[in-house]
Amino acid sequence: MNIEPLNLSHKELLYDKLRNIDTMISEYSFANLYLFRKVHQYKVITDKEIFIEGVTYDGYKYLMPTKPIDKIDSDYLKEISKDYSFIFPVDEKWVENLINLKKDFREGDSDYIYLKEKIKTYPGKSLHNKKNLLNFFLREYKAESKALIAERMDDAKYILEEWQKESGQPKEETDYYSLTEAFDLYDELVICGIIYYVNNEPAGFVIGEERGLNMFLLHFAKGLTKYKGIYQYIFHSFAEVLPDRYTYLNFEQDLDKENLRISKQSYHPEFMVKKLRVSI
Repeated sequence: MNIEPLNLSHKELLYDKLRNIDTMISEYSFANLYLFRKVHQYKVITDKEIFIEGVTYDGYKYLMPTKPIDKIDSDYLKEISKDYSFIFPVDEKWVENLINLKKDFREGDSDYIYLKEKIKTYPGKSLHNKKNLLNFFLREYKAESKALIAERMDDAKYILEEWQKESGQPKEETDYYSLTEAFDLYDELVICGIIYYVNNEPAGFVIGEERGLNMFLLHFAKGLTKYKGIYQYIFHSFAEVLPDRYTYLNFEQDLDKENLRISKQSYHPEFMVKKLRVSI
């Protein structure tokens, strides 16, 4: 067995393996693991199977599989997971036919999944406020969107710096450092995004990647709130330009942070993807 801290050299080992797993769970992305490797103390375990060791936001040491656990020998899985609090994150469909498992989950772990068409149009009473904010934004500002490529990365960095100031939080308590790395390793991590300008000034961006055949995973979305309605515009505009093959947007989890939970719930997700904590 070999255990080492997750680093960029593991991309060759993990990228395709994670990408090919049939799940909507956001952690099954090399970019996601790499950019938050320090937060979760990720290590790569190379053995009969490949696993990721990590620590949850609420302090539990866990073992992450790199294939559905119903495809892993149960005796081996029990043995290798014995020194961990649980196996995580586990898709519900992987354990439908498995017995002798203790299954649990936390609401703060769950991913928020939205229909792209709803984010594009903000239909109905439940999203009426979002539609109003979008309309206000479109009336008040001259906005445009452009592909986030190398020549516009400095504009994205400017947005991040201004957003960080607006947040009023220490950089260590936001995703500032993860985003800085995302900018620097944009091509290596195979992520993409769009940057938004208001009155010719950089105002917001989104960065993410494809997850499966019909879902786009949003790793980061930042907007400067001096432009009222900026987030409603960003999400609407992004959903508009996504190819037709995408049905869903994954806004990831809220980590039990109240402000994130309120914000993500306000867009009325189509459903939540539970991430089970499983013990054998």
